[in-house]
Amino acid sequence: MGVQELVGIVPWTFIAQICNLFIQIYLIKRFLFKPVNKILEERKAIADAQIQDAVKEKTEAEAMKAEYEQNMLEAKNRANEILKTAQKTATVQSEEMLKEASLQAAALKEKAENDIAQEKRKAVNEIKDEIGGMAMEIAGKVIEREIKEDDHTKLINDFIVNVGETS
Repeated sequence: MGVQELVGIVPWTFIAQICNLFIQIYLIKRFLFKPVNKILEERKAIADAQIQDAVKEKTEAEAMKAEYEQNMLEAKNRANEILKTAQKTATVQSEEMLKEASLQAAALKEKAENDIAQEKRKAVNEIKDEIGGMAMEIAGKVIEREIKEDDHTKLINDFIVNVGETS
């Protein structure tokens, strides 16, 4: 056997190798590529579905976030309104309490002034009664001494004037 026979082409072997190659390609395509492509397409479909679900959930989450932020803003506004209302109510109540206290203080002052005036009148009346009694005693003493009527009138008037000045 020579070197030429090893390098040369044998037609039946070549045809058999070509047929073997086509059979292998057919078998590989049928039993390997189709199932692998089918699995890849299924995975791609699953991945696409997951991506779509993720996009849908993201939009829902953004909508929920926007709603939450809106609710928080409304709650903050309501809290501010409640606070303002409470402050206004407290201010009105404090003003009412101050007015009431002022009225009570004025009433107490007026009552105290009335009581003072009444006590003053009472004291003046008591002093007048005492003066009258003293005047009677003085008159009795004056009569004993036999003072003239002009002196007696002058003493009584001086006494009444002195009592009026002290009151």
